[in-house]
Amino acid sequence: MLTELSAYTNRWRSVSPVAKGLFSLCGTGAAFTASSPRTALLVAFILSATAIVGAGVTPMRYLRVAIPALFFLLVSALSLLVSLEFSRNATFGVSFHLAITELPRIAQLCCRSLACLTALLFLAMTTPLSDIISLLRRCRLPDTLLDLMILCYRTLFVLSEAVHETITAQSARLGYATTRLSIRSLGGLIANLAIQVWQRSQALHLAALARNNDGALRFLEREYPKSTSSISCAAIAGVLLIVLAGALP
Repeated sequence: MLTELSAYTNRWRSVSPVAKGLFSLCGTGAAFTASSPRTALLVAFILSATAIVGAGVTPMRYLRVAIPALFFLLVSALSLLVSLEFSRNATFGVSFHLAITELPRIAQLCCRSLACLTALLFLAMTTPLSDIISLLRRCRLPDTLLDLMILCYRTLFVLSEAVHETITAQSARLGYATTRLSIRSLGGLIANLAIQVWQRSQALHLAALARNNDGALRFLEREYPKSTSSISCAAIAGVLLIVLAGALP
């Protein structure tokens, strides 16, 4: 929800999604072009600074969205470090020594992943999902995949509202006053959500049957009057970023 809130309230909301998608793609290319961890970190810094300073995304909101992905990246790096040591030791014993000699490769991989993450966060936190879906439709992605994205996107907000309303009703009846009541209320919340998910899935299935599954789900697209200039600026900035990542050692 924080991602969508940033996407609708940032300063670049009126910029063409093609321009933002192009810059994000160039940022991903720059991440793979970087030949050292330091250069990849520089690319990540530029992309995050563009989202925070340029688009006006709140730093705390940016961190709150990025922290789960950063935690996953940290766990992946640690597991990669341990798995490399296990692959070297073809013995039946268990060794807990870390592969210190592989640290440069792991650092390179993690820094590139971080740069790719910031490129995706730039697009996600500056562009609403409806514009992203329109951009993907222009790229000729399958309509079935886009329809699933729309349904999942809508279901997330519906379930979030249902959770909020249920918790508010339970709190008004002192459902979280004690530990025992909190566990009982949590069980009732999960059971209620399970029933609602089943009912809403059945309703969506009936709606699809009623329209005979005729065509993709369409919606009105927003007009962007200065799309040509914004796309040109994004292309120039993206190419410069790739050149910078390739030129630095």
